[in-house]
Amino acid sequence: MRQKASSEEIFSTMSVPRAVRAMAVPAVAGQLIVLIYNLADTYFIGQTNDPAMVAGVSLILPVFNLILALGSLFGTGGGALLPKLLARGEKEEATRVAAYCARLGAAVALGFSLLLLLFMRPILGALGAGENTYAHARVYVLCVLVAGGLPTLLANVLSNLLRSLGLSREAGIGVALGGALNIFLDPLFMFVLLPPGHEVLGVGIATLLSNLISCGYCLLIFCGRQRIIAADFTAPPPRPDSRRAVYAVGIPGSLGALLFDVDYMVLDRLVSGYGDTALAAIGIVLKAERLPQQIGIGLCQGMVPLVAYSYALGDYKRIRGVMRCTLLAGLAVAVLSVTSYELFAPQIVRFFIEDPATLAIGTGFLRVRSVAAVIMFFCFFVVFLYQGLGQGFRSLLLAVLRWAGLNIPMLFLFNRLFGMYGLVWSQVASDLLTVLASYLLLHRDMRGWS
Repeated sequence: MRQKASSEEIFSTMSVPRAVRAMAVPAVAGQLIVLIYNLADTYFIGQTNDPAMVAGVSLILPVFNLILALGSLFGTGGGALLPKLLARGEKEEATRVAAYCARLGAAVALGFSLLLLLFMRPILGALGAGENTYAHARVYVLCVLVAGGLPTLLANVLSNLLRSLGLSREAGIGVALGGALNIFLDPLFMFVLLPPGHEVLGVGIATLLSNLISCGYCLLIFCGRQRIIAADFTAPPPRPDSRRAVYAVGIPGSLGALLFDVDYMVLDRLVSGYGDTALAAIGIVLKAERLPQQIGIGLCQGMVPLVAYSYALGDYKRIRGVMRCTLLAGLAVAVLSVTSYELFAPQIVRFFIEDPATLAIGTGFLRVRSVAAVIMFFCFFVVFLYQGLGQGFRSLLLAVLRWAGLNIPMLFLFNRLFGMYGLVWSQVASDLLTVLASYLLLHRDMRGWS
């Protein structure tokens, strides 16, 4: 019973700072490994000094994020509901919800991979793949998202479910395992096992194997924690109200992630109009700027189960404490990141590629985009908070406002008014307006907490 007691202690009796640390530190560590794993592909491909290869791999980021967004439908929705069911002592229903989310996640992954295989050319063309980049992008997609779609999505769903059960450490290890393996396997396949000219194929195979092992680990851990909930994937569907609760949070969370992804697709498409060098530069910057984003996401992932559990019990004092600790930690990281990016932007971009033209454009892009790190964290924080509260509509409202209402239109507007650099300044402008709207909505809702 030790593991069960540990989970209950984290959710209910442990001090707020310790509980946030226990949930957030493994989640942040896992996200940092994911960041390194995402950067590794770009870094090792960058050693070829071939902008077409870098651009071909980089422009797949929106498609990779898309499958993670689909996974969040079940990982986020189920992850927000499971702590509430455990708080109410409904272990059997929690088992059914977990099985339901895992089964549907696997089905969606298979469907996504099939559609991507059938419509690859128009999809990559829409992302901006040109004559020099299409072949590289195609090889990477076949390995990572067609063959690897199922393990990628299922590992995402299972890690969210594990975290919602208080197993943040195990979830973090599962996420980190795939990243650590990818860092080792990338150069092995690129420069040792495969001949020159097949570097993108090597990266793709390494990423596929890493995601398979990560998924297998999460599956073994989930099946081995029978004392919290039964890992029965053949369990009957949950109650209608539980299914509605999953979708009430999962659909807004997924749509918000999809809009985030659409924004990246639009950005890639518009930047591609300035040439392969600019596309390679923005691909590097979008990955380099992920440091504060991934840390912020990890902090928020650790916050969600704590908020959900306390909200089910009506413990608003504990919710406020969790919010305060998470917000302070996230803002401190964001400020430190902005300072570092402004001071060391050339060195950061040079880490990925030595091409002088790409280096010059990437340095300017990174210094502009990094300004948004602080305000971007508050946007993430409020969306995740509403997911923990089970108020999916509000998280969707803010996501739609941020991406569809502000950022995507501003991309077109700033591109027309200010050209290439207007594309990177649009993020700062739209996030400032989103933060204002988020604060007003959250302040109004919190007035009813006693």
